[in-house]
Amino acid sequence: MYQVYVRSFRDTTGDGIGDLAGVRSGLPYLKKLGVDGIWLSPFFPSPQHDHGYDVADYRDVDAAYGDLAAFDLLVADAHRLGLRVLLDIVPNHCSSEHPWFRAALDEGPDGPSRALFHFADGRGENGELPPNNWRAMFGGPAWSRVTDAEGRPGQWYLHMFTPEQPDLNWRNPEVAADFEKVLRFWLDRGVDGFRIDVAAGLFKHPELPDSPDPSADERTRDSVNPLAWNQPEVHGIWREWRALCEEYTARDGRDRLLVGEVSVRTPGEQAAYVRADELHQAFFFHLLTAPWDIEVFRTVISEALTDIASTGSTVTWVLNNHDQVRTVTRYATGPGGTDGGVGPARARAAALLMLALPGAAYVYQGEELGLPEVDDLPDDVLTDPIFHRTGSRQHIRDGCRVPLPWSGTAAPFGFSTRPDTAEEAGRGTWLPQPASFAAHTADRALADTGSFWHLYREALQLRRTLPQLGEGTLRWLETPPRVLAFVRGDGLVCAVNFGTDAVPAPVPGTPLLASGDCPTGTLPGSTAAWWMHTPESQQHHP
Repeated sequence: MYQVYVRSFRDTTGDGIGDLAGVRSGLPYLKKLGVDGIWLSPFFPSPQHDHGYDVADYRDVDAAYGDLAAFDLLVADAHRLGLRVLLDIVPNHCSSEHPWFRAALDEGPDGPSRALFHFADGRGENGELPPNNWRAMFGGPAWSRVTDAEGRPGQWYLHMFTPEQPDLNWRNPEVAADFEKVLRFWLDRGVDGFRIDVAAGLFKHPELPDSPDPSADERTRDSVNPLAWNQPEVHGIWREWRALCEEYTARDGRDRLLVGEVSVRTPGEQAAYVRADELHQAFFFHLLTAPWDIEVFRTVISEALTDIASTGSTVTWVLNNHDQVRTVTRYATGPGGTDGGVGPARARAAALLMLALPGAAYVYQGEELGLPEVDDLPDDVLTDPIFHRTGSRQHIRDGCRVPLPWSGTAAPFGFSTRPDTAEEAGRGTWLPQPASFAAHTADRALADTGSFWHLYREALQLRRTLPQLGEGTLRWLETPPRVLAFVRGDGLVCAVNFGTDAVPAPVPGTPLLASGDCPTGTLPGSTAAWWMHTPESQQHHP
């Protein structure tokens, strides 16, 4: 599956913001790349405090992205090309401009709408302190205080991200009932499933007690607040959503998919979310967050295959998304990562490794172009609420969301119909593209058979056609130091050299596909390759 960050994919109206018609125009490109479908980032009406993850209306399209008619055309064209369409649904929180939250503010502390959220009286003599010590994932306290109609300080409400994103109270059955209607609305329009934002966070501890370590609860996937995350009641929601998907599948035989953003500490905890009657898939973030280290990679892959695959589900591999530093830049750090060439080589090798693993794979837009992180955006163009809440550039996500370069040698690189002169008027693309993007345009990548794009395309073609790359098992091979290698099915070998020096290939034979110059019998540093075992070579690897 290919993740489309709609705002940055392609702009057809000239306003510098990507839109649904732009996604539709790019479908032939994605079909040629060889993906099975797309996951669309939120395009619902929103004040855009977190670029669509603050939803004001779950049953419509924001005017910046088009309208329902444009969405219907997109789905129809995708299905005509054999591509599936997943929507990004945001059930943990909504926008502070959602009608429910507006009603909650208008009704006051005794109004029924407040029960749709987590409103509570403050602590202290006059309620001047938050109800507990929880911290928001995007920085600062997780509580904000409201004022009543007379302007007096009133209750506090919970927001685990920003004050503009109040958390919904899933202990109130009205919330679940309304989201069932939301899902049916989009399923009736032909979508093939949903990517579920913050899938582990819907339920909070019923007593909302203090966190034992609130400092560890801020902006991290590995130390999320256990009192606001991974509560046991959440699994009942996923069983209900799974049953709803199966209801639609029973009507027409077309599978509907649920994939969750499940940020939990261990693969064992994640496995509980992909049991036979819950989510079909959950992103395995431990591979994404792994440093470029052979033992860490071997460990996280083994744990995933042991704990998650044992449920009967597939592991859902991912190396990047709209919240992470791009792989080319991320892998350029650490030992040997300072010479400017190791980052791209490692990113290619990691892609080939991921696509050889048993399970599902998700690719974030621009990874197939080898795009680096744009890490020098000036402060005055940054839009990430993390930056504006913390004052720090650490963990900000704008750098991976810069609009894609499609063609040409200067901004907007075919992304937008807006003329370059619009930059002078301050009306360019919503995030500025660097001049270096000229080396990464889609047109240039398609013309260069040695590009990232062709590596992804050839690997995806082989993934689709080679029986060894189905849902079969994985067997580790004995290898030279710093080389990770495994066999899939009947003789297909994937080998990755985590070192910087060339080493003898762990398996003799002819390479099918390599992420670098890979003569038979050798594996250059920071590269990966696929080989086919020959009957003669198998005796060397019992």
